[in-house]
Amino acid sequence: MSTESHTTHDSDEDIRNRDIRIYVNGEIVHRDQAKVSVYDSGFLLGDGMWEGMRLYNGKWAFFEEHMDRFFASCKTVALDVGMDRAGILDALTRTAEANGMHTDVHCRLMLTRGTKVKPFQHPSLSRSGPTLVIIMEHSKPAASLQSQGIRLATVPQVRGLPMSQDPKLNSHSKLNCVIACLQAEEAGADEGLMLDPHGFVNTTNACNFFIVRRGEVWTSTGDYCMKGVTRQKVIDLCRDNGIPVFEKNYSLYEAYGADEAFLTGTFGAQTPVATIDGRQIGDGERPVTRRIRALYRDLVAADTA
Repeated sequence: MSTESHTTHDSDEDIRNRDIRIYVNGEIVHRDQAKVSVYDSGFLLGDGMWEGMRLYNGKWAFFEEHMDRFFASCKTVALDVGMDRAGILDALTRTAEANGMHTDVHCRLMLTRGTKVKPFQHPSLSRSGPTLVIIMEHSKPAASLQSQGIRLATVPQVRGLPMSQDPKLNSHSKLNCVIACLQAEEAGADEGLMLDPHGFVNTTNACNFFIVRRGEVWTSTGDYCMKGVTRQKVIDLCRDNGIPVFEKNYSLYEAYGADEAFLTGTFGAQTPVATIDGRQIGDGERPVTRRIRALYRDLVAADTA
């Protein structure tokens, strides 16, 4: 396997992305003119929520599930979205149309508490309403992600407790994960495998994590990881198709000895793991992962038909 570094978000280069149009608070402008204030809550404090979604055949895959998470996260931190789901969908549609986008498109939908009157923490200083930004790019996962797989390194940075910063919140405040990613890079890996506060395997810095042992699919309890839409779809697909699946605590002992391992995320769907802490995972055949990928492709096709 090549030792060239890559990430779960590597994509084939598309020159069309040099001239994309970006949605900023109702206006759609060229990427070079897309700006937010240095007083914006997202820039000052990471005070905001975001969603990553993919467009296939002119339709956003699993739109309702993404909106469930987005609106629930915003409600948790008393962040007024300023529009309903139909308004969000209209903004997405306008942005896609302005870019002539129809399929193989990745979107980052970002909402912050808005511009502050002073550069301090208190939410009441954000008085002009929320800031909504939508970035869409032509984006297909690089083929090397499937052929090479991802190299993981277990990192000292752990997933937090709900009373510190609930990992279920898809917030702009990603420093915990950024630190984990830096630690993995320093260890010569592509991503960091993060443990929960009790030492059990949890997630990576960017994706949810699964292993396969003797035909069984295991993932964490979900107590300390992002409430991944793709994660839940994989669990549901396994249950619906006779693949034993368990949400449970397990340690690095089980992960090192797994027959297969893979990551889940909206961008890469299911990305195989090649090594963990330098230990090769399985023999590279990955039959269960391949089956799940095929089932997931069919599910996306049905949802976006």
